[in-house]
Amino acid sequence: MNMLIKGGTIVTAVDIYKGDILIEGHKIKAIGSNLVETGSEVIDARGLYIFPGGIDPHTHLDMPFGGTTTKDDFETGTKAAAFGGTTTVIDFCLTTKGIPLTDAIQAWHRKAGNKAVIDYSFHLMISEMNEEVLNELPQVIEEEGITSFKVFMAYKDVFQVNDDTLYRTLLFAKKHGALVMVHAENGDIIDYLTKDALSKGNTDPIYHALTRPPELEGEATGRAAYLCGLADSQLYVVHVTCAEAVKQITDARQRGLRVYGETCPQYLVLDQSYLELPDFEGAKYVWSPPLREKPNQQVLWDALRLGHLQTIGSDQCSFDFTGQKELGRGDFTKIPNGGPIIEDRFSILYSEGVHKGRISLHQFVNMVSTQNAKLFGLFPQKGTIAVGSDADLVLFDPDIERKISADTHHMAADYNPFEGMTVRGQPVSVISRGNFVIRDKQFVGKAGSGNFLKRKKFQQV
Repeated sequence: MNMLIKGGTIVTAVDIYKGDILIEGHKIKAIGSNLVETGSEVIDARGLYIFPGGIDPHTHLDMPFGGTTTKDDFETGTKAAAFGGTTTVIDFCLTTKGIPLTDAIQAWHRKAGNKAVIDYSFHLMISEMNEEVLNELPQVIEEEGITSFKVFMAYKDVFQVNDDTLYRTLLFAKKHGALVMVHAENGDIIDYLTKDALSKGNTDPIYHALTRPPELEGEATGRAAYLCGLADSQLYVVHVTCAEAVKQITDARQRGLRVYGETCPQYLVLDQSYLELPDFEGAKYVWSPPLREKPNQQVLWDALRLGHLQTIGSDQCSFDFTGQKELGRGDFTKIPNGGPIIEDRFSILYSEGVHKGRISLHQFVNMVSTQNAKLFGLFPQKGTIAVGSDADLVLFDPDIERKISADTHHMAADYNPFEGMTVRGQPVSVISRGNFVIRDKQFVGKAGSGNFLKRKKFQQV
């Protein structure tokens, strides 16, 4: 059955107007005023914003890490994402040295294929760069439509690669139309500081932050940006947390480099003091890069408003406090890194950003959806409200107030890092490719209904 959404306020990255949206099958068929379509189901959207579905460019679902596996898989994670207004996620596919890239990709397809309730795609981790990898990567781009590659500059002896691998990845990306993503922290110095802290008996969660100071994020960000410029390539810096990294990205962009930056809601509203909570509660806030001192929040908000940072990801990587985060009692290095964020990305940015006047409504849409679609080869199929685009829509009530809590969230983790925070505005219904996933705040979707998205090559935005 077709669907006719009437009377809502349609908001894109560039427009805002009252109108009706006719959905036929999976696509938007028409947009206008006083549309009439016999036989269509009519949805009353008066008093609601209609946003394009959110695109979360940074998730880790069903991912092994630190001797355990993230609590949320592709079913619980995408269900929670949908409750939060997200209709597409791009997850990180981990690889292992010496193992064909296609083996890793197929493993991720098996994780997601019969579980995801919304559309999804993958970024591919690059753990080494040699002739075998170089021979495989063109197939990954052409056949899988995976056009973004992740390189870690941190996690020494686990994920970290050397500058040679990063630079060769940038050269390949330039030639073949891919976007290189980088986790920018100086892993060698972090390794030294970590061993030094443990040798002195400093084992509490706060030392996770103190051994990963912002100077090391700034240094790695600048180094990656200079290598990007030397390769004349394109670089996307994930989860930016601090003034030092923002400065490096801003300077690179002012030099005309194709460097883009992402931050996450946790860095906009939480700070380093949470890692000092007593009774090991600080472990709930251990992720990398770590939370920073509070003044960095304003730096990040200013960077978003001014366009120095372009996108918002969740860096969803959830672990239970009981039984998983507790693995690090007595040794902060054994605390699994990450938190449950995917459900609250959309609402926190709206409430703390738009509602409090830090960013405009158009900037909000751009950060949570449109810019991600453009950077990662999904626009205009995703990321906007236009005739011919996928019918991925969020019906959003800007007047609802709710309190975030693990008691009411839909993620599988046993805690929420934003516990007790009041936010203004909530998705009430979410449509993915013409079908309700969330309707009147109730889940009506189906596991396995999400499609894998083959993405276009990188185009400068």
